[in-house]
Amino acid sequence: MYKIGIIGCGKIAQVRHIPEYIANSKAEIKAVYDINRNRAEEIALKVGATAYEEIDELLSSDLDAVSICTSNDSHAEIAVKALEKGINVLCEKPMAVTLESAERMVDAAEKSGKILMIGQNQRLNGTHMRAHDLIMRGEIGRVISFETVFAHSGPETWSIDPGKNTWFFDKKKAVMGAMADLGIHKTDLIRFLLDDDISSVSAKIATLDKRGADGSLIAVDDNAFVIYTMKSGAVGIMRASWTNYGPENNSTVIYGSEGVMNIFVNPEHSIEVVKKNGERDFYDVEKIQTNDSQTSSGVIDAFIESLDRGYTDISGEDVLKSMKAVFAALESAEKGKEERV
Repeated sequence: MYKIGIIGCGKIAQVRHIPEYIANSKAEIKAVYDINRNRAEEIALKVGATAYEEIDELLSSDLDAVSICTSNDSHAEIAVKALEKGINVLCEKPMAVTLESAERMVDAAEKSGKILMIGQNQRLNGTHMRAHDLIMRGEIGRVISFETVFAHSGPETWSIDPGKNTWFFDKKKAVMGAMADLGIHKTDLIRFLLDDDISSVSAKIATLDKRGADGSLIAVDDNAFVIYTMKSGAVGIMRASWTNYGPENNSTVIYGSEGVMNIFVNPEHSIEVVKKNGERDFYDVEKIQTNDSQTSSGVIDAFIESLDRGYTDISGEDVLKSMKAVFAALESAEKGKEERV
């Protein structure tokens, strides 16, 4: 039985991490911490854990692993502390807010010999896993280009403290906006689907519409439009948005030399493959999670399995490659030119 600590008891912890740990027979939540002491005590009472007033105190409480579910700016510091204490870490995305801090996390994991897994849950969706396998076996031939989108109406209804004062809009706590919240998912996903890395980036990242409690535009981006060039030569577009005020869009289209693969485009089928000759193949695997429709992410089960076998496929070292593309996109947008990754 793995003894687990939850650091940050907000929405992602309450909707995914905590219930998924409870559902896993090999995990037991023993410790919780939240900046809101009352919230931590309420969660502790529900799950039979101890609520700690300080993170350092929690990290000294004989744990096997922790989930880091705090605001973006604190991920790296907490992760490094935990790893240095010999505790395995599951960290929410984005793994860090600077390249240097992300690299420090990876170094700490290597030195400690402990697992650092990042919660890039889109890799674990059954449809995305099937799509990866179909692409690898040449179902649509050589990949030429792609379009991948994650767009919804914003985090203000998702946050544990909903409204326009959410920490997601706070430049100090979030540092980045839609690019870090949604763009990292699709950046990491395209690397996974194509089994390829990003070599260069050209981006426009902006705040177009989202306003905070004072009525002024928020201090972080609400839209990101990014062109990724892959090492294979494939070129595609990644779009992340908090200003989609219609149905959530979490879709990907892969254009190959022998056909097109639509992933979460056709509402009737999770994968639709349209061949050059007009033939269509449909694969119904698993629906995509939305903020309004939560199912098991698979992240916790994958983390526990990683603890069993001693390594993870969604390691900090691997996700660092996705983060480098995100940071390159931010730099590209700032300088107005293409950036190498």
